[in-house]
Amino acid sequence: MLLKDIRDYQILFLGLFLVLGIGTRDWTLRPELIGVAIATCLATQWILSLVIGYWSLANDKKQMPNLRSALITSLGLSLLLRADHWTTMAIAAVLAIASKFIFQVGDKHFFNPANFGIISALILTPDAWISPGQWGEEWWYGLLFFGTGGMILQRVGRWDTTAAFLGSYSLLEAIRNLWLGWTWDVYWHRLMSGSLLLFALFMITDPRSIPNSRIGRVVWAICIAGLSFILRNYFFISTAVFWALFALAPLSILLDVLWLAPRFAWQEKETGVETLQCNVSTH
Repeated sequence: MLLKDIRDYQILFLGLFLVLGIGTRDWTLRPELIGVAIATCLATQWILSLVIGYWSLANDKKQMPNLRSALITSLGLSLLLRADHWTTMAIAAVLAIASKFIFQVGDKHFFNPANFGIISALILTPDAWISPGQWGEEWWYGLLFFGTGGMILQRVGRWDTTAAFLGSYSLLEAIRNLWLGWTWDVYWHRLMSGSLLLFALFMITDPRSIPNSRIGRVVWAICIAGLSFILRNYFFISTAVFWALFALAPLSILLDVLWLAPRFAWQEKETGVETLQCNVSTH
């Protein structure tokens, strides 16, 4: 039976990636940290929904806040963020979910929650880190990520963002490779990264925090690719893509002003409670 909400597929795929990483890449993940990330994200979403009043009445019955996005955020944190102490993961989870409620313009949050939580943990705690090479460079991981990510992007209509980011980033790396006279195996080595593909397919394409218009998304993705290229090659920051997304997240608000388009909605109508039918803007 087909799942009714595309976010259910995201949860399924991200959970699969987590199991796959632990099983095939010898990740030394502590199960309790994964549990902390999931429990804290869900609890924070629940509490803030109550405090801020994200409740609605349907047929005179009080409905519960939808927790899908919080679960997706927790899986993203579990996949990308590493920490020595459970408090670090809890801080990342709380701030990730809180960013959706705090940093809003016109009822739209502009920071990717998982990315905000990761960067916050890196800045505020001494024991957080990202391992960008954790997936290695095996080709079948890339096929898996493209297949699963492609299905989701096709449904939400955000292929343009991934194409603009990967296309411009690949072009910049190719120009640099030619300028330095390196062989092309060096070029492919720099691009064939599972973490880069996960970022391009599942993080930078979050339809709720990226520009609404197609031209805005393309411009935004190219800017992130350019900043990532500079941070990686001139400042030698291996986690450049995450810092670039964090730094340029507010730019999406300006691009929404320059190019007006309908705001993305997961559901047919946005109330405190979300219905089961998905209505996606393709603008």
